[in-house]
Amino acid sequence: MLAIVCPGQGSQTPGFLSPWLKVPGVSEHLTELSAITERDLTAHGTVSDEETIKDTAVAQPLIVAAGLIAARALFGDTLPGNTVLAGHSVGEITATALAGALSEQDSMVFVRERANAMALAAAVTPTGMAAVLGGDPEEVNAAISAAGLSPANANGGGQIVAAGTLEQIEAFAANPPAKARVIPLKVAGAFHTQHMAPAVDVLEELSSSLQANDPTTTLLSNFDGQAVVDGPSNLASLVAQVSRPVRWDKCMEELAARGVTGIIELPPAGTLVGLARRGLKGIPTLALKSPDDLEAARAFVLEHTQA
Repeated sequence: MLAIVCPGQGSQTPGFLSPWLKVPGVSEHLTELSAITERDLTAHGTVSDEETIKDTAVAQPLIVAAGLIAARALFGDTLPGNTVLAGHSVGEITATALAGALSEQDSMVFVRERANAMALAAAVTPTGMAAVLGGDPEEVNAAISAAGLSPANANGGGQIVAAGTLEQIEAFAANPPAKARVIPLKVAGAFHTQHMAPAVDVLEELSSSLQANDPTTTLLSNFDGQAVVDGPSNLASLVAQVSRPVRWDKCMEELAARGVTGIIELPPAGTLVGLARRGLKGIPTLALKSPDDLEAARAFVLEHTQA
């Protein structure tokens, strides 16, 4: 069984889409997605600098678009059978689109409004996130709480992400938990915490205008790692996800429980296969970073989708 995983914010790097524009159809596809999101995703994926693509309003649509164009280049319009989808944070929207639980059009509208609303929420108070690597999980969580921060992502593989004000994160990094490293992330807000509550209201209002479909492929939820029951519950979970923790550790546990034999990460790839190598040791992984990886990716997909 193949797992297709879609990364979240902070995975983008300047120019990462440049090689993809050489793939037939990608430029046109990216132009279509740009029109929906009202952003020049081609420019942001090729020439925009690091500070520009760190902006939440840019980063989120860019990341979802990257996953969609690469998935079409790899799979065409239909995913192979014997697969399971999961996405981390905004990557859950990519996975939702690939599973057919929202159309591509509605998925890009959702991420556009999500990005706008989260950027506005983040502008109220300077906030951010930091990855905590290593340490005893109980001690790390206790230290996060003692610093006034929230455990926004439980990523598994010895990684927990703390979120809060920039002052709280700076103080926390200066006095990290025992045997742990604290690494500030390239994001512009305390996502998946109470700081994002205003964005939830925006997305709740938007959701009534979207068509929620039952997924055509198994789709795991960031809430508890379990398979989504139906389209409406998935959409409601996507809305709530903005201000509640991402449980990627639970998603990885479910992938193992389902007997996944291979994990492929869509662009901007690298983060989630890194977590899998630590949390799901022994399961082969492939990071689809550029078109140069497509031939190997097709062989990998075939190997892990054959019944």
